[in-house]
Amino acid sequence: MNPVIQKEKTGCGIASVATLVGVDYDSVKTKANRLGIFAEDLKLWSDTKYVRILLRKFGVSVSKKERKFVSWEKLPNFALLAVKWHLEKDKPFWHWVVFVREKGSAYVLDSNKTLQKNKRTDFGRMKPKWFIKVTA
Repeated sequence: MNPVIQKEKTGCGIASVATLVGVDYDSVKTKANRLGIFAEDLKLWSDTKYVRILLRKFGVSVSKKERKFVSWEKLPNFALLAVKWHLEKDKPFWHWVVFVREKGSAYVLDSNKTLQKNKRTDFGRMKPKWFIKVTA
């Protein structure tokens, strides 16, 4: 699995969906826009509903509820993680990333275009708050 880089400052949800389904950013953005979902909408990174809708439209199943992050070892093989979680005016916001465990290794695919490497293994630097299990 390869990371898809977000093209907009607030496009991490779109890029995470693109990463999970293996298509380019613009294809997911086009489908999202047709559904009334836009990267500029704060709800895309302050509510899980929109990412869930997009994933469902691409045939990807996810858990119904978010689960509290306990440890990297306890994560499922594929998950959407909420990192950089913070409150703004009492409203939660986060950055979406994709966790992958395959072939004996684990890594995070981070869509942030300012990173030197978007395939990350610096787990101590990332502070996930919770995750959504990706099942298919």
